[in-house]
Amino acid sequence: MASETTAAEGSSLVFHPMDQFIVKPLFGDGAIAWYTPTNVTLWLFLAIAAVFALLVLSTSKRAIVPTRMQSVAELAYGFVYKMLEDICGKDGVKYFPYVMTLFMFIVCANFLGLIPTSFTTTSHFAVTIPLALAVFLTVTILGFVKNGAAFLGLFWVSSAPLALRPVLAIIELISYFVRPVSHSIRLAGNVMAGHAVIKVFAGFAAIAVISPVSVLAITAMYGLEVLVAFIQAYVFTILTCVYLKDALHPSH
Repeated sequence: MASETTAAEGSSLVFHPMDQFIVKPLFGDGAIAWYTPTNVTLWLFLAIAAVFALLVLSTSKRAIVPTRMQSVAELAYGFVYKMLEDICGKDGVKYFPYVMTLFMFIVCANFLGLIPTSFTTTSHFAVTIPLALAVFLTVTILGFVKNGAAFLGLFWVSSAPLALRPVLAIIELISYFVRPVSHSIRLAGNVMAGHAVIKVFAGFAAIAVISPVSVLAITAMYGLEVLVAFIQAYVFTILTCVYLKDALHPSH
C-alpha cells in the first residue's frame, strides 16, 4: 500500500518537456494526413499574418511621424538591407525581398512561439529544412545561372598548394552539401532546446521547496529565449547572405 502511495506521489511530478512539440490536429483526434489542419498550420498562418501586419498594414499610411509599428518595420528594413549590402555588395541588393521575407518570417515565428500555450513552428525540422533547402537550391541555381561553370571555382582553392587542391576540393564539396543540414538544425535545435529547458524548470515549480528557484530560473531562461528568438533569425539570415555572396562571387 505504501509503495502504491509513493508511486502515485511520484507520478504527480512526472512531466514530459517534449510534449509541447507534438503535432496535433486542430479538429478532432484522428490521424494526421497531409491536408489535415494542425497546430503547426495555425501558427504558421499566424506568423505570416504577423509579417503582413508589420510590413504592410503598419506602413500603409507612410506617416512622416511614424507610429511604433511603422518604426519597427523601418528598423527591420534598414537592418536587413544593410546586412545584405555589406556582405553581398550592390549585386545582392536585388535579392533583398527574399532575404527580408526569410528574416521576418523566422523572427515572427520565433517570437510567437514564446507566447504561453502557443506552438513554436521553428522548433520542427519539417519547417526549418524546407527553409534551408529553399536557400540552398536558390543559391546553387543562381550560382550556375550567373557564372556558368565558373561557379565550380567555389570548390577550387587556388591559393593552396597544387597537391592539396584536389583534397580541399572534395572537402569544400562535402561542406557545401552539408549547408542545408547545419542551416536547418541550428535554428530548430536552439529553439527546441530553450523551450524544453523552460518546461523542465516549470515542472520543478510544483515542488514547494524549490519553486522560488524554479520561478527565477524560468524568468532567466525566458529572457534568454527572447534573445535567442532574434539571434537565431539573424544567424539564419546572415548565413543566407554569405551563401548568396558565394553564388555571386564564387572565386576563392
